[in-house]
Amino acid sequence: MTLRSTSSPGDRCGRGRVFAMISLLLVLVTLLAACGTTSNGNTAKHGGTLTIVPGPLGDFTRNFNVFATGSVLSGTQGLIYETLLFFNREDGSVKPWLASSYQLSSDATSITFKLRPDVQWSDGKPFTSADVVFTLNLVRNHPAVDYSGLWNVITGVSAPDDHTVIVKLKQPSVPTLWYLGGQTYILPQHLWSGVSNPVTYTNPNPVGTGPFVFKSFSPQLYVFDRNPHYWQPGKPYIGEIRYPAFNSNTSADLLLSQGSVDWTGLFTPDVNKTHNRYWFPPNNVVTLYPNLTKYPFNSSAVRQAISAAIDRNKLYHIGEDGYEPPSHPTALVLPANQSFLSPAYANASFSVDTAKATSLLEGAGFRKGSDGIYVDRNGKRLAFNINVVSGWTDWVTDCQIMASNLRAVGMDVKVNAISFNSYYSALQMGSFDTAISWTSTGPTPYFLYNSMLGSINTAPIGQQATSNFERWSDPMTDKLLQQYASSPDPAAVAYHSSHLRCHLVRIQYSSLRWLARSAASVCGASAIRIPRYRDGRAEPASSITNARL
Repeated sequence: MTLRSTSSPGDRCGRGRVFAMISLLLVLVTLLAACGTTSNGNTAKHGGTLTIVPGPLGDFTRNFNVFATGSVLSGTQGLIYETLLFFNREDGSVKPWLASSYQLSSDATSITFKLRPDVQWSDGKPFTSADVVFTLNLVRNHPAVDYSGLWNVITGVSAPDDHTVIVKLKQPSVPTLWYLGGQTYILPQHLWSGVSNPVTYTNPNPVGTGPFVFKSFSPQLYVFDRNPHYWQPGKPYIGEIRYPAFNSNTSADLLLSQGSVDWTGLFTPDVNKTHNRYWFPPNNVVTLYPNLTKYPFNSSAVRQAISAAIDRNKLYHIGEDGYEPPSHPTALVLPANQSFLSPAYANASFSVDTAKATSLLEGAGFRKGSDGIYVDRNGKRLAFNINVVSGWTDWVTDCQIMASNLRAVGMDVKVNAISFNSYYSALQMGSFDTAISWTSTGPTPYFLYNSMLGSINTAPIGQQATSNFERWSDPMTDKLLQQYASSPDPAAVAYHSSHLRCHLVRIQYSSLRWLARSAASVCGASAIRIPRYRDGRAEPASSITNARL
């Protein structure tokens, strides 16, 4: 069985993208604690207020439901609710969290978690294995919230005692540890057992195990207080976190420059002149998704021409203010995934080729009309939109640059800047032409490839896709992804990785073209890309072809 990949605003890079901040905020608690001793050995003082703008989303809706992937408020996942394990996406390390340890069986068909005995929910109730079992069974009983497809792999979960959880799997599945231990937020049974529909429930007064507790909410501001009973003694140091609402990067950046905001996940032009500290760890990949179910994106020539026409260096220097050089064509998050990069592709790169774009279109039967825009054999103009969130200024500029590049070769492309809710709904339901967006990464490249290429992560038009928004579906790709996931032996993993690469080489490496740029942002590096295709169907990302899984 193949696991689903949860994609959400959490996977986005920071400059106006919310969810990548979540894991960073969890790191924030750790970093603040780590920095809690002065150079002379004195213990740091507790207290103070941290004001965070994770992204320009407009007015808030009171929703602290961990399952509300498109609308859960920042900080809910990580600061209020926690996972059994913490995965560091920068270096791939795994840290015990609510679980003090875990053990994968030798055949990778079961995982045993030992829970910390000293954890309480923020209302004072004890945290036990019953809460973990309840959470997993809640996901089983409501498939609409099983975003990771856990119960495609899990056969059962049990609690031999208050601090032990055993999860049985249908077959070996090494990637399950990431989805189960690092992506499943544990809920309190004594409160959530009365929730009839976890899909629609907004959880207005959250109770978690995390370092902060809910204090207050308004559409313009919500506030968390320090959890005085947090299971990590003495932590966190910060007394209060405030989240103000903003509609654009520009307005939030102004307050950042004035010192009214402490931490942002925004695009900040010329960040070196802001006198703020910044951290640009690579942790995500951003892509321009084509909707493969719609014309003209079911034309391989059109897709290849789009990729060939984009000037990635303009995206780098103008759209992203010099922060984000063109990414590696494999779409690997580097340097975190450097060990997975085959030497054969170490020097791969992109270049603009407008002559090739023209040749591809004309070879497919397109001819320019009197207005300079190509039309097909039936007289249909080559015209489409690029969706982007209004107020995400760097991405809006990126889309304007891409539209200009494409108009220059004869495509009528318009930038469609819309509200976040409309934008995200269109991605999920497939009601878009193209859209700039994020992807779901993980500890290894497998998780990116599975999220973008696994058919379990997509859906028919009008139904909600979890991460495979472009709606690629291929039985052989699914088979090879499954073989990789179900191989506990490293030698077998290498074998299946080789076959996976060969499969993708056969169907698309000869036409490798990605619209890509590497994005070193406030929250992470990313890449915009469009996979090239042939034979009249969408082809999977070149990254899966080129990476040594």
